[in-house]
Parts: sequence; C-alpha cells; structure tokens
Amino acid sequence: MRVYLLFGDNCKSANCSNKCSNRCAVAGAQDRCLKYCGICCEECKCVPSGTYGNKHECPCYRDKKNNKGRPKCP
Repeated sequence: MRVYLLFGDNCKSANCSNKCSNRCAVAGAQDRCLKYCGICCEECKCVPSGTYGNKHECPCYRDKKNNKGRPKCP
C-alpha cells in the first residue's frame, strides 16, 4: 500500500492535483470528487492510495465530515 504524504506548498499545487486525479479516476461525479479531494488534501497533507477505501492510511482524510455528518473526502 502506498500513502501519499504531502508537505509545504507542494500540496497546494501539482502533488494534490496528481494524487486526487488518481483517487478520482473512476468516480461517477469526477468534478465533485476532485474538488473535495483537493480540499481534503490541502488540509490533511495526504491522500489515501487507490480509487476507493484505504482511508485508514490517512486518519485526517478519513475523519473529515460535511455539515450533514457524512464523509467529506472521497
């Protein structure tokens, strides 16, 4: 398993974009997936590996909730 840990300004640029592109590759609503993955990546400095699951690799990403109490990060 790979865990993507991102630090500093790199997270705000290409690294988040690349990691979220991989994460959202098979998402039905890709624009929304990329948006929320990017937000979570910037805040958490990591993105779980794969296109689904593996959220145990990044607890911050896993534990973020939206205002309805549902998972915020794809």
